[in-house]
Amino acid sequence: MPILKFSKLAILVLFSLLCIAMSDSAAKPLDQHATASSPAVHIVYTERPQDEEPEAYHIRTLSAVLGSEDAAKEALLYSYKSAASGFSAKLTQEQVEQISKLPGVLQVVPSRTYQLHSGPNNLH
Repeated sequence: MPILKFSKLAILVLFSLLCIAMSDSAAKPLDQHATASSPAVHIVYTERPQDEEPEAYHIRTLSAVLGSEDAAKEALLYSYKSAASGFSAKLTQEQVEQISKLPGVLQVVPSRTYQLHSGPNNLH
């Protein structure tokens, strides 16, 4: 039985397709949206850093908006280093607008949490 080897790109494509499939009517979003004063979790996609560890780059990027390394470390929830470069962090809408304008930031999207069900009767 042959062992299948997937490239990082293939895994990213499969993950993207899964996310798209989850966004149809079979899933209900449960997340909250950021307001001017209330932060919500966002995924910040960045360029892959060349001469710096990804997490250090992510903290430095966040620090530019949040004002300090300590505030950035507190807001940082996860650093993505393999299939994509980026991080998730709790950001207000104003911070999302600021970080979106920074060099090296490709895209900022709200994180979505879905509750899936198995059929029309919401069976689990």
